[in-house]
Amino acid sequence: MSHSITKICEDFIQELDQAIGVQSADSIFVLTDDNTRKFCLPLVLDSTKLKDCHIITIPSGDENKNIDSAVAVWKFLSENGATRKSLIINLGGGVISDIGGFVASTFKRGMRYINVSTTLLGAVDAATGGKTGINFQGLKNEIGVFAPAETVLINIDFFRTLDDANLRSGYAEMVKHALIDTRAEWDNVLKYDLDKIDFSELKVLLDRSIRIKERVVEQDPYEANIRKALNLGHTFGHAFESWSYKVQRPALHGYAIMWGLLCELYLSFIKLNFPKEDLLRLKYLMKEYYGTFEFSCNDYESLFELMTHDKKNDSKEINFTLLADIGEIRINQTATKDEIFECFDFFREG
Repeated sequence: MSHSITKICEDFIQELDQAIGVQSADSIFVLTDDNTRKFCLPLVLDSTKLKDCHIITIPSGDENKNIDSAVAVWKFLSENGATRKSLIINLGGGVISDIGGFVASTFKRGMRYINVSTTLLGAVDAATGGKTGINFQGLKNEIGVFAPAETVLINIDFFRTLDDANLRSGYAEMVKHALIDTRAEWDNVLKYDLDKIDFSELKVLLDRSIRIKERVVEQDPYEANIRKALNLGHTFGHAFESWSYKVQRPALHGYAIMWGLLCELYLSFIKLNFPKEDLLRLKYLMKEYYGTFEFSCNDYESLFELMTHDKKNDSKEINFTLLADIGEIRINQTATKDEIFECFDFFREG
């Protein structure tokens, strides 16, 4: 699998023009959602390369990352003469990167696409690494392919339109990258002040976070081995996220991942002796900025059931990535139902 070029832009329109120019596309489509059409598209249309582009808009929100939205986009492409030589620009956060990449990689067996990431979560998570996908039957990213963007462009100025919750959602994935990297990076990320967002400092942290992910993906593009490190927090996290939609209390992806990280670091503590002080540092961060997710003992079975359907599982066992220490990754770990329920207890005890 080839790798995307990820750029944190200094001169966004110039770098966008350059990225479009090298593709020599016969037609260009820009995929947006309700929010990015309103807040981000006007700036993007300053590009002279986009004067004849087609705009496609889908409803915003993870609940719309589904087969119906994919069908609507395929239909639009088909009716507007898209070919394999056309180009899609995915202008949005994680949902748009995921669904846009999936649609592009499957239409006529594959068109090229560029991700223009407009959220911190999208930039650090979905936009890079070549995973695409849609949710299916209540399960996260159940249908998808590995197909990297030609280029990923990140314009920090777009993040200024985000509220605190969406910035924190992205920061959770940066915390995960620090945990699988080094203690120095973990300390660095924890020092960042979420109460007083400094965008120039965020840009430096984000660049390092993306490079951590890229190094991992380069070693293992198809997630046969070490790329599973990037799943830290996601087995519990995806269950929390899917459950939040089922009970109609939708949680942002990064919040679910932060809750999942706490459970999986606790599992790492009981199984691999992960340092308790780092577990408690994460717990403090979570309580301070992410609150908690309410569920009762009666919900344990339903959450466990969601975890058994996670696409990362290789057999009947639930598959985890755990840590023996910061940066000491242990992939393909399993846990008993009792151990998983103990994690739920720890999470709920506050």
